[in-house]
Amino acid sequence: MAFTIPAGLRSLLPARWRKRKPRVAVVRLDGAIGAVSPFRQGLSMASLAAPLERAFATPRIAAVALVINSPGGSPAQSHLIHQRIRALAAEKSLPVYAFVEDVAASGGYMIACAADEIVADPTSLIGSIGVVSAGFGFDRFIERLGVERRVHTQGEAKAMLDPFRPENPDDIARLKRIQADVQDLFTTLVRGRRSGLDPNGENLFTGAVWTGRQAVSLGLVDGLGDARSSLRARFGADVELVMIAEKKGSLIARILRRAGPGSTAGLAGEAIAAIEERTAWARFGL
Repeated sequence: MAFTIPAGLRSLLPARWRKRKPRVAVVRLDGAIGAVSPFRQGLSMASLAAPLERAFATPRIAAVALVINSPGGSPAQSHLIHQRIRALAAEKSLPVYAFVEDVAASGGYMIACAADEIVADPTSLIGSIGVVSAGFGFDRFIERLGVERRVHTQGEAKAMLDPFRPENPDDIARLKRIQADVQDLFTTLVRGRRSGLDPNGENLFTGAVWTGRQAVSLGLVDGLGDARSSLRARFGADVELVMIAEKKGSLIARILRRAGPGSTAGLAGEAIAAIEERTAWARFGL
């Protein structure tokens, strides 16, 4: 007759006699990348350094999983996060799996490329491998108001793309060179990490996006599914998913720390930042 050890006593047994469940540390990367506003910080190296360190330092894990839902944002922060994930994976000799929810676009896809495998939902939006700069021009508006813009600089490019002055062709040419350099880094990174890209397929570096199903055939992702089902299929039904939470203070506390005299202007800036963030998601119908 078989004897079953009660769960409460199993922890008292020598380690070699215990049956340990496989464990996977899970980190959520949800939101735009970079500083969204003074009140709302998006994904950044500063906000993710500690959670990533904790994830890779979790005892007895078999892998680290990234659950990604991001429309992109800052190229620098995207690249820093990507590089940190790769460095920790090499240091700890752990595989990394990325699971895309609604979208992994632009910088969000750059971060996903830090994983050894990318899994997406069939309806996820993948790609947007490109570089964009956007802003507003108010020069005609202030002219109608009778306002004169006065700018004094040392260095001809110091006031580049000033929104209150007419566009300067030299500024646009300089911006295009910067964008081209960032795009070259982005495409090189994707080609280096995604060996299964379809060489005979369509151009993947136009800034376009594809559904998860389309992305599989193009080599942008490795398969379809969700984090829980995929990890259970890989590591067994008893796999333990260890959620690594990002530590944040309350929203009220963060607002009170930053608000002060003249905070109306800050709230106006917050409103504009919220609109810009909403626009980033709206580009993908979300």
